[in-house]
Amino acid sequence: MTMAHELAQLNVAAPRGPLDSGVMAEFMANLERINALAEASPGFVWRLQTDDGNATALRPMGDDVIVNMSVWRDVAALSDYVHKSGHVEYLKRRREWFERIAEAYVVLWWVPKGHRPTVEEGVARLLMLRERGPGPEAFTFRNAFAPPALAAERA
Repeated sequence: MTMAHELAQLNVAAPRGPLDSGVMAEFMANLERINALAEASPGFVWRLQTDDGNATALRPMGDDVIVNMSVWRDVAALSDYVHKSGHVEYLKRRREWFERIAEAYVVLWWVPKGHRPTVEEGVARLLMLRERGPGPEAFTFRNAFAPPALAAERA
């Protein structure tokens, strides 16, 4: 069966200091390598980036919050990258570089295959998740929803 949808994700983070500060130096020194690891991962489709090759300059949620957004084949592919690749070592150390965010800071949602979401779309999905909790239009790894076509078949 060919999937008519792909999985989009947005995550936000509040750096402990300016990106060119000492506290952020190790994170920034490894950002290109971790992005390359994502791009080489099975199921990777696309990631948001500026001309610099990353999205850290984009600040749609305020000057103190950076964003990361990408599209993947499915939840399993993204989960494997996040939790089972070299990325997990940086995930475990995130408190060294980022402040704790009390609200949801990661949102997943399905997009039609080939669609590349805008930052505004991602922020809207994150706000939807924060306001309503997980649902078919904005969800988390823990409360994942099937793509629309599969969900309709199961109904």
